[in-house]
Amino acid sequence: MTGKLRNKILFLFLLLIFAILAGALIGSVNIPFSELLLEGNRPILNLRLLRIFLAAVAGAGLSVSGIALQAILKNSLAEPYLLGTSSGAGLGAVIAVILGVSGIYLPLAAFIGAVLSIVLVYNLAKQNNKILPQSLILSGVIVSVAVSAIIVFLISASSNEALHGITWWLWGSLQVYDWTLLIIICTVVMLGVAAVYIFSQDLNAISLGEEEAMHLGIDIEAVKKILILIVSLITAGLVSVCGIIGFVGLIVPHMMRLLIGPNHKTLIPVSCLAAAIFMITCDILSRTIFPPLEIPIGVITAFLGAPVFIILLKVKQGIK
Repeated sequence: MTGKLRNKILFLFLLLIFAILAGALIGSVNIPFSELLLEGNRPILNLRLLRIFLAAVAGAGLSVSGIALQAILKNSLAEPYLLGTSSGAGLGAVIAVILGVSGIYLPLAAFIGAVLSIVLVYNLAKQNNKILPQSLILSGVIVSVAVSAIIVFLISASSNEALHGITWWLWGSLQVYDWTLLIIICTVVMLGVAAVYIFSQDLNAISLGEEEAMHLGIDIEAVKKILILIVSLITAGLVSVCGIIGFVGLIVPHMMRLLIGPNHKTLIPVSCLAAAIFMITCDILSRTIFPPLEIPIGVITAFLGAPVFIILLKVKQGIK
């Protein structure tokens, strides 16, 4: 590791510490640092630390999923929700809420919906036991649109009370206070991130071109299938507790490639750091823009991510 790279990583660590402190101190009610550890403020501190923890894990999972998809699909605009996972999870949650299911079974329903949507997308894209990137993206978009239409129909037919809860959840929220559920999901996500990191060298080779990767002895189709499965599990787990938080897997990897280069050995851990900073910052914004109202965090990431997506699209068109 060069000194320049070490300084950049150190800078990101300092930013993360600053973001964590800001996340603990700033909210709909600001609490000075001298009062933060007082007995009366402990419940607020615990809730804010829980949100910070979940924001960091969600950011890491989404950014690493984006990195893996952009490499294996060879599409710089790919991100976790492109494969229809979020829509499938949303449909599972909507059906569960309409049926009166609540508690830990709601995330479970979302998880099942996400996994089923991925299975559908995967089978639609499979041709001669191979997964072509274009077919996978096209299948993901088709399934996502179709499932979204079903969600809209079900929401329009549901009661107002259920409608409010579903709509809020669909746009992303870090208001999850069940420690058991969080530990399970965070374990799945972090194991998934570690698994993607193990494939760093394979991702480097595939980024150079499939022919070059084959000459290096890499079974490209097997790597694709494994990574798609891992990314699907990460995304399904996160959507089941956080709802739909888009664009994180698009923005962060691209910014980090500009900062530290395309080597996945360093890109993956550095993106985890940056995504944690980004998500904690977005969560602070969601709680402080219109206090005491809280804006769904998916609205904030979409507001910031849409311009980046348009810029990347224009750059790609310019390259062509």
